[in-house]
Amino acid sequence: MQHRIIVLGAGYTGAIAAGRLARRLHRDEVAITLVNAEPDFVERVRMHQLAAGQDLTSRPLSEMFEGTGVELRIAEVTGVDADRRTVTVTEKDGGTGQLPYDTLVYALGSGWNDQGVTGTAEHAHEIASRPGALRLRERLAGLAAGQPVVVVGAGLTGVEAATELAEARPDLAVALVAHGGLGDWLSDKGRAHLRKVVGRLGITVHENTAVTEVRADRVTTADGGAVPAAVTVWTTGFAVHPIARATALETTGTGQIVVDRTMRSLSHPDVYAVGDAAMAMGPGDKPLRMSCASGTPAAWQAADAVAARLTGGKLPNAPVRYFNQCISLGRKEGLIQYVTADDRAVAAALTGRLAALYKELVCKGAVWGVANPTLGLPARRRHVAGETAGTGTAVGAVV
Repeated sequence: MQHRIIVLGAGYTGAIAAGRLARRLHRDEVAITLVNAEPDFVERVRMHQLAAGQDLTSRPLSEMFEGTGVELRIAEVTGVDADRRTVTVTEKDGGTGQLPYDTLVYALGSGWNDQGVTGTAEHAHEIASRPGALRLRERLAGLAAGQPVVVVGAGLTGVEAATELAEARPDLAVALVAHGGLGDWLSDKGRAHLRKVVGRLGITVHENTAVTEVRADRVTTADGGAVPAAVTVWTTGFAVHPIARATALETTGTGQIVVDRTMRSLSHPDVYAVGDAAMAMGPGDKPLRMSCASGTPAAWQAADAVAARLTGGKLPNAPVRYFNQCISLGRKEGLIQYVTADDRAVAAALTGRLAALYKELVCKGAVWGVANPTLGLPARRRHVAGETAGTGTAVGAVV
């Protein structure tokens, strides 16, 4: 009987994990099912480009996983019973079903986080999803010259969104609201370059400003002021998918699944979590931030750990660490901030057009890895140990 592996979510981390598992294990011994709500892969790191009016390449998951041995199931995950080891899904036609698993890889990711601020759900736009980016794109297309657009949140997503929109629509009055100082996490060189580009693009920056309410025509700030906004773009952070919190899995207060260094759940050893859904510790005993930079190596780690435990092989021992933060500042400018292993900025930074090219190559490399899930790895398929096949009951006992 085949060992049943279900991967939930076909974003960067889920798709990479599914492809790597298919490369590591024999098809006749494992059944790998990849469940995703949409039939296409979404390049989430390019949602600001989509919102700004650029067209992205269509990437059907069926084509990406054709011939890999991974079964694709287009359905929405509506429940996980971690004790009974089943996943409940809702099909496009409204029908429901249950999928039993022996090993589960949870990669449902995250969506936008309104931080509980009044009016965000009614009046703000998000770019954490393709539908959100497309809605913003349509709204921006209807704006006349001179109308104000406010981007709330000046982290990586907010900076990329504001600069992309200002470059694509120089006729609009783009403003960026930062809770702290603009680029205060960057090195002196990185911060200076960011400020130079933002100034050149004509973006108005409101630093050390907290937004307390979003309305149809403005955002209200904590000091009682107001920033005019025909469109508000909310980029203040991410919230994980709520399903994990409703399960018996051990989760944090934010709903992330608590995992060990191999991305394995501390409470349910037949469950692995990767990407934004996981609370994993990195160098310096600091939680890994929600990012593709964290999710991709975590997916490698989880897939290799699953394969090792199933086959009696050696567990991976390659801690996830950071090297740089890649930031696009429109299509012509970029910023590569080099960082320590635990994600603290160092003095060195790459700027300008070369940095923009670097960021573009990183994005293309990431999507190539997803679009070619079983390429780029040596063929190291191993046989599943007899006692771990089928029910998978012995998998949790392997250390």
